Amino acid sequence: MSAQTVDVELGARSYPVWIGHNLLPSYAPLLEALSPYSQRFLIADEAVVETYAKPLQAALQTAGILTHLITVPSGESSKSFAQLERLCDEILAHQPDRKSVLIALGGGVIGDLVGLVASLLLRGVAFVQIPTTLLAMVDSSVGGKTAINSRAGKNLVGAFYQPKAVLADLTSLQTLPPREWNAGYAEVVKYGVIRDAAFYGWLEENRDALHKNDPAILTHAVQHCVAMKAAIVKADETEQDVRALLNFGHTLGHAIEAETGYSRVLHGEAVAVGMVLALKLSAHLGHCSAALAEQLTVHLRAMGLPATLHDIQKDWSIDALIKHCYGDKKAEHGRLTFVLARSIGDAFVEKNTPESAVRSVLEIELG
Repeated sequence: MSAQTVDVELGARSYPVWIGHNLLPSYAPLLEALSPYSQRFLIADEAVVETYAKPLQAALQTAGILTHLITVPSGESSKSFAQLERLCDEILAHQPDRKSVLIALGGGVIGDLVGLVASLLLRGVAFVQIPTTLLAMVDSSVGGKTAINSRAGKNLVGAFYQPKAVLADLTSLQTLPPREWNAGYAEVVKYGVIRDAAFYGWLEENRDALHKNDPAILTHAVQHCVAMKAAIVKADETEQDVRALLNFGHTLGHAIEAETGYSRVLHGEAVAVGMVLALKLSAHLGHCSAALAEQLTVHLRAMGLPATLHDIQKDWSIDALIKHCYGDKKAEHGRLTFVLARSIGDAFVEKNTPESAVRSVLEIELG
């Protein structure tokens, strides 16, 4: 059971991200990471309870680490005030102290939700991330963004709160449904588009091997993405500058999720379409060639992802999509902010993006 380790360097709040195959259920550093705490709460997506949560709980018990198992319904709808309140109440019923630790087992929804609970309980308790989806491994489990959704939009209620450790067992991806794997890949290719043209080229060359979950290829891809994110978080933990680039495709991606009720479209699918639209907007504003969007469209579709709004559904309200964009966290002083690109590997933040340009791109897209 060997693992690659990427350190997220944040001074006293630094932590390791362990990446490898067959790391669960008895990986020694995880046991060490959990052993100092008084109570441990294993909070799992109901989809992975039988496959991973119960075996992990049993293995921890054998090692002398007892856990309370709490399950959360699968899906984006669990990132809610209702689930936040329920989790807090269930954990508080066990009278935790500030030496307690929460273990988030599942995808990005569980990590975001549990991280926010950890930040609130007793004004802050420790938590550990064990992501079981590709999207969570390369993106949401690393960097300390925690949040739930509200009526006003996605991830608008949250906090920056770093975990104590992240354990990414790539073996869990073998049981991930293909659609979920594809959705996670959108966040992988995002790193190449925004910051690393060589990595994007590598993904182009190795996409078939990636789709087949080739162990060496997959390990390299995940490790590379985590290392990139760790460097960005080290430079800009609270998203005042360079970290905003990680939102490439997310402004319209979140709008798509909101318009489809956070139920029919997976986050990665919405981001995939949002990235192509961001490149079309970049071209419309004269920052890059129109061929760039077509290049990414071909790549995404080869990886089983949607690339246009019509790939998701036929009928859209442009006004509604734009309204959601104004509710995006990056918007400032009532002005739209988008992450755009000049080329593959060269993204930048465009503040005060003209609404007229966004509207024109959407009209052409839906025309």
